[in-house]
Amino acid sequence: MPNTLLKLAGVVMAALLMNACVTTQTGGFEDKKDPKKAVEYSVQAARNYIQQGNWEAAKRHLKNALDIDSHNADANDALALVFWQTGEFEQADKHFHLAIEYAGENQVSRIRNNYAAFLYDRKRYSEAESQLEKVAEDLLYDGRPDAFLSLGRVRIKLKKYAEAKDVLERANLMQRGNPMVMSQLGEVYFQLGDYAKAQSFYDAYRKLSPAPSAASLWLGIRLAERAGNKDAVASDALALKNLFPQSEEYLAYKSVYSNAGTEH
Repeated sequence: MPNTLLKLAGVVMAALLMNACVTTQTGGFEDKKDPKKAVEYSVQAARNYIQQGNWEAAKRHLKNALDIDSHNADANDALALVFWQTGEFEQADKHFHLAIEYAGENQVSRIRNNYAAFLYDRKRYSEAESQLEKVAEDLLYDGRPDAFLSLGRVRIKLKKYAEAKDVLERANLMQRGNPMVMSQLGEVYFQLGDYAKAQSFYDAYRKLSPAPSAASLWLGIRLAERAGNKDAVASDALALKNLFPQSEEYLAYKSVYSNAGTEH
C-alpha cells in the first residue's frame, strides 16, 4: 500500500490489519508448558511488540513460536508483517505464502487480506487483485466489506474502472456512509466519464470526512477544472501541495499542470 493509499497500506493499514488479528491472551508460566499455549502466548506477545514497532522483540517471540510449531499460520503471518515493515520483502513474501498454506478455514481470508496489503504496497497489483478476489468470495469473512473496497482500489490502479465500479458499489451497499468508498467511487465515475456521479460521490465524501485525503483533493481539482471553478482548483492544489507533497496525486497534479504551463 507510497501516498495516502500506499503509505497507509505500508504502515497504518498494516497496523490496522494486525489489530484485527488479536487472539485471546494466555496466562503465565503454566501455559507455556503446553506447546499449543506456548505458541499462542508467543504470537500474542509478538503482536503486542508489533503494535509498539519493536520488531526485534517481536521476531524473538515468533522464532520461539515457530521453533515449537513451524506450521503455525498466525506465527508465519505475524513474522511476514515484521519482515515487511523491516524491508526484508523476500522473507515477508515467503512467510505470507507459508501462512496461507497452513491456515485453517477460519484464518485464510484474514491472512490473504494481509498478504494483499503487502502486495499492494509492493505495487504488485495483479497479485493483490487475485488474493482479494478470493477474500471477497468468502461469505462468512467479517472483513468482506473492506475486501471489496480494497479490491476496488486495486482495480483502479490496474485501470479496470468498470470492474472497480462493480465491487465498490458492493462495498457501498455493505458499508453505507464509508467516506473511503465515496472517494473511490468518485474517482471511478470520473474515469468512466460520468462526471455528475463523480461530483455526487465527491460531495458525499466531503460531507462525511472532516479532513481531505490526497486522492480526494486531486479528484476535487479535476472536477473543479471541468466546472471552470478556478478558485476551487487553486485552493485544492495548495492544500494538496502543503498536506501531501510526496503523494502520487501531487506528482500527477504537477505533471498535468506543469505540462499545461499553469502550475499553482
